[in-house]
Amino acid sequence: MVYLTRRERFNAAHRLFNEAWSTQKNFEVFGKCANSNYHGHNFELFVTVKGKPNEDSGLIINAKALSSIIREHITAKLDHKNLNMDVDFLTGNIPSMENLVMAIWEQLEPHLTTCQLHCIKIIETENIFVEYYGK
Repeated sequence: MVYLTRRERFNAAHRLFNEAWSTQKNFEVFGKCANSNYHGHNFELFVTVKGKPNEDSGLIINAKALSSIIREHITAKLDHKNLNMDVDFLTGNIPSMENLVMAIWEQLEPHLTTCQLHCIKIIETENIFVEYYGK
């Protein structure tokens, strides 16, 4: 099995806030990330796919094609957006990094036909990142 990883970047704002909780509980759980004015990050997104190389091309997927799929279905929808208000595939979910990686997986998986999705990784800050390997 061969693994290929493509990195993309996007900038976005979000707020971690559970509407069912009091403001005090939100601040106890989410700290300053519950700020009503939102906060932003310069995210790094890593999409890793796996598969057997095609005998004719030697590729599991053309890297430019993978980049186009990611940009069309993910970064175009996330870049310079408010994850709480502007992103249709996050509606009704707290835009935590954990929820975001799972939502990105669901958006990308149907568009990868020559390989399989292996991992979605998002770096939020220099000190924290999340990875998701599917269900």
